[in-house]
This record gives sequence, structure tokens and C-alpha cells, in this order.
Amino acid sequence: MSKSIVTLRKKAISQGRMSLYLDFYPPVWDSRANDYTRREFLKLYIYQKPADQYQKLSNSENLHTAELIRARRQNEINKSEIYSPFEKEQLQIQARGNESFLQYYKKLGEKKTGNNLSIWNCAIAHFEAFLNGNDLLFKDVTVTVIEDFRDYLLKARSMRKNNKQISRNTALSYYNKIKTTLKGAYKEDKLRTDINSKIGSIKEMESQRNFMTIEETRKLFSTPCPNSLVRKISMFSVLTGIRYVDIAKLLWSEIHYIENDGYYIIFRQKKTQGAETMPISDEAFSLLGKRKGEKELVFKGLNKWDVDRVLPVWVALSGINKHITFHSFRHTYATLQLTAGTDIFTISKMLGHRSVKTTQIYAKVIDQKKRDAANRISLG
Repeated sequence: MSKSIVTLRKKAISQGRMSLYLDFYPPVWDSRANDYTRREFLKLYIYQKPADQYQKLSNSENLHTAELIRARRQNEINKSEIYSPFEKEQLQIQARGNESFLQYYKKLGEKKTGNNLSIWNCAIAHFEAFLNGNDLLFKDVTVTVIEDFRDYLLKARSMRKNNKQISRNTALSYYNKIKTTLKGAYKEDKLRTDINSKIGSIKEMESQRNFMTIEETRKLFSTPCPNSLVRKISMFSVLTGIRYVDIAKLLWSEIHYIENDGYYIIFRQKKTQGAETMPISDEAFSLLGKRKGEKELVFKGLNKWDVDRVLPVWVALSGINKHITFHSFRHTYATLQLTAGTDIFTISKMLGHRSVKTTQIYAKVIDQKKRDAANRISLG
């Protein structure tokens, strides 16, 4: 193993001065920057051409101080080479404990993309607000700290202009980001305790899922739509349960046909990044039109603004008195499948849900509809 060397160096700066710094080879770990570095600036300066006795004396004192620091750093590095395995392990634990958990959290967030990146950035911003401008080292991460952050999120207000209190489900989303970070830190031995397994959770609040019955669905699609492309993708979503973002980016290379089996879409969900192989009906395939180049969009010319503008008008023209958004078509697909008798596990797979628990909300909706129907008949 090559010996570590610490060298005192100088760097020219303004006003005829030189900054003194240490050069480490190989690089050493800097717990403040949460990364390896070759330099440690000492905040000591000397004059390149001392003009008087005072500047000469200042140069001499600062060089002497810098050399003492260099010798101390060299001694610290040399000592680490003669420690016993146990002592080295303890030093490593101590070093990891002095690393920044906040910086680790930020670096994890930087790896995300798209809408997921935006959510991570918001979650990190709230964590920084919770820390009130302070850093948080790994050694100071405790169950109490994380649960205090959970309590903060349940009362936190949006950082946008409206300053409204964030919803419980938004708080849950942000809290899950810190839980993911804790899992990763424990797996990498940066945390000595699996804090994620010890902390409490935030219970998800079931959001209202507006959907259409089969009668309302047929009524909508029998009503002329002001935009034919909006009608086409709306029907495609009802027949497949695919989200708008995935429909908008669908390529012809993702449309496949298997002999004696039928048509499939093989794509990656934008929201979950999960790879999906989804069979689609002949009726859904017929909406795609004439096949084009493999790298071309299936629904070319699609614009979300047009969808958001046209859809409420179209729903109103059909006489449906419900607040229907494009995402309601995904909910409609799920509830129509359940009503038709498709089992919940199959629907969960078709929707690309990671857990069947996410799909069970639709079963509760159907059960409530059955209860409402049962209560409509009374002999009293």
C-alpha cells in the first residue's frame, strides 16, 4: 500500500498574497463536503513580496503555523496505518457518523428524473425547513428526529404562493422519500441502526376516485367530441387503463402482435418506471390507426392543454353530471373490470400497481355501490 503524503502548497490570490493549503495524496475523506478531497485550505496567507518588517514577520508566523498543521495531518494519516482492525473499524464508524445525512439525501434526490425529481426536491426542501438551516450528521439521526419530521409534515404548509396546508397524501409522499433514504443509508452501513424499521408511518387518506358507469361511458362516446384526437385517447384509456403520460409518449415500436394471442403494448410506466407488458383488445388497437415509423409517436400532435380544455365541454355536452378528468378514465377501466367480474389481482397487474393494496380501493367503491343498491329497497 502506497504511503499517504501531505504537502504544504501555495496559491496566488488577490492583493499580492498567496493562500496556504494542504495537498493530500491519495485523497482523504472530507465529512463536511461528504466526499473525498485532495485539498484543505488553511485560511492562512503570506505576501509574495513582503514590503516591510511586519509583512515578513506575518509570513514567518503563518508558514510556521501551516507547517505545524501539515505535520499534524500527516501524523493522523500515518497513525491510521498502524491501527488494529478493531481500531480501524471504530474510526470508520466515527468517520461515517460525521458525514452529512442531509447531503446524502440530496445526492440521492439528484439521481431522480422527471416528475419524481420534482417530488424529491419538494421533500428535501421541507426537510431543510424542518432542520431550520442546520445540517444533520448520520450520528445524530434518531427515531425521535425522524418522527418529529413526520409530525412537521402533517402540519406543514405548501411552499408555493397559496401557502395551504399540504394534504395527508402529499405528506406521506414526502415522508416516504426520507424512509427510502434511511433504507439506503442503513444498507450502505452509514447508519448503525435500521431506523426506518423503528419509525411510525403516515396513513394514506383514500382520495375520491371519480369514474363512469358503463351506461355513462357509452353515453359519453356516443356524444360528438369537439376534438377527435381527445375522443380517441379517452376511449383508449377507458379500454386499457393507461395513464395520459404513458399514452402521450407511446411509440409504434412498443406495439406488438403475437400470433394466436393478439396485440400487446410493451412499455415503461413514467410514474413508477416499471416495465409493463399489457395485452390490449382489438377494439383498443383499432384506435391506433395506420402503423408508422417505429420511433414515431402513436398519438402524434397530442397536447395536454387541448385535453384539459376540451374534456369538460365534451362531458357537459353528454349530460354527465360528474367531475370527470382524464385520469377518471383509468378509474373507469378499473371499476368496469371489477363490475364485469375480473379478479382484483389481474386488475392490479393490468394497471401496473406495485401492490394489490393500491387496487383494493376500487373494490371498496364497488362494494359501496352494492350497499347503496341494497338500501334502495325498503318495505317499511
